[in-house]
Amino acid sequence: MDLAIGGWYLSHSSQNLKRARLWSLGEDCVVCRVCERRCAIKPGYRGVCGNYVNVDNALYHLGYGRLSAVESRPIEIKPLFHYWPNSTALTFSNWGCNFYCPWCQNHYLSFRKPSEDDPTTPPEELLRTAILGGDEGFSASFNEPTVNFDYIADLAELAVKEGLYFMTVTNGYLTTDAIDLLLQLGVDGWSIDVKGCPKMKRALAGVDHSAVYRNAKHIVDGGGHVEMVYLVVTNTNDFDECVEWIIDNHISYLGHSVPLHINRYYPAHRWREPPTPLEKLLWIAEKARGEGIEYTYIGNVGDPQLESTKCPKCGKTLIYRHRYRVLEFNLDRDDYRYRCSRCGYRIPITGRYIQWKSWIWF
Repeated sequence: MDLAIGGWYLSHSSQNLKRARLWSLGEDCVVCRVCERRCAIKPGYRGVCGNYVNVDNALYHLGYGRLSAVESRPIEIKPLFHYWPNSTALTFSNWGCNFYCPWCQNHYLSFRKPSEDDPTTPPEELLRTAILGGDEGFSASFNEPTVNFDYIADLAELAVKEGLYFMTVTNGYLTTDAIDLLLQLGVDGWSIDVKGCPKMKRALAGVDHSAVYRNAKHIVDGGGHVEMVYLVVTNTNDFDECVEWIIDNHISYLGHSVPLHINRYYPAHRWREPPTPLEKLLWIAEKARGEGIEYTYIGNVGDPQLESTKCPKCGKTLIYRHRYRVLEFNLDRDDYRYRCSRCGYRIPITGRYIQWKSWIWF
């Protein structure tokens, strides 16, 4: 259990704060039950993420509605390749994180904690923005969605009633209680980053990486759609034992049909290791396919061939993607299931293909 860090020297008033859903009383503290850190927060302090505060021995979501970015984006950029293909999601974030990866590309959002002075956006207002903009759904992304849990829960409940989907781009370090509530509210799309493995020493050594796979399986078993993302960081999580651990856990927890995105790392924030060699990415992808993972992609490279979906049975190119858009969709649909147009092999797709959005994302 993580101890709370950093005194909260603000108004100490709960009047304008959202009371949190998931917490319990500890000894002279409250225990946050949103993420696996389960911070023990003393009165007047925040948890590690900076979003949850103890006010008079009750937990409140200080970051509720204090958004840092809002933008309509293709679903393929998340990346989700088997979920509502060619759709767009109104993507939003708040401030802070529960991991603080030293190579974070969005560190200006993730490493900054919310302030009581930040303006707030009600969920109803964000819903109107998505509907007026013609988006098919929502994506909680940019920073870690877990730290914006209560806002996401309220927005998802509204969005699903209006027929919009809801997905998250997350490190997957939630409690199962938090996952269950989001699934019940209709958050069914999950792009989950696996940061590494137990033998990592240079960064994130205190993270229980196996909990990410436990949660991914919990989501799949609960009816959610999961795609795993492995950012291969040079001289950090790219050694053979780590690669094998990730592939083995993917298969044992999730099976062979859950997609695996093997993404190239580029130097960012405090990490100055060189970009991941393409040869390393190709080797990992070939190893994953050899172990039976049917949908293995290589991202952050810009090669459409490495991001297109091929039939695992006959090899036909079924979905051709370029710059995060679908340019060819060669699947037949019957009884809400998609199949290879050549051999009839069933291809796992959640949601429907949005045919008319054929423009290219720059």
